Amino acid sequence: MAETIYLKAMTVRDHTDIDMIKKDIKMGMILIVRVGPMAQRDLQGLRKLVDELYAAARTEGADIARLGEERILVTPAIVQIWKPQYDLK
Repeated sequence: MAETIYLKAMTVRDHTDIDMIKKDIKMGMILIVRVGPMAQRDLQGLRKLVDELYAAARTEGADIARLGEERILVTPAIVQIWKPQYDLK
């Protein structure tokens, strides 16, 4: 039987949430991270959090992408996010 993969949706309130997110990435969860509320209060803090999130995803071989303006999707290495390639010619 295949290993169970969990999907977790969460809202980031501040930078202290990054440790929990990193732990979930290591556990191989699919994450939908809502960052809208933090973007309204602390744009610099959000930029730092997103940089750390991308670094953590790369370290674990996870894939990461934006879902609109307020959400970020992180998937474990066995799940790849389809990202369209635009021809800029």
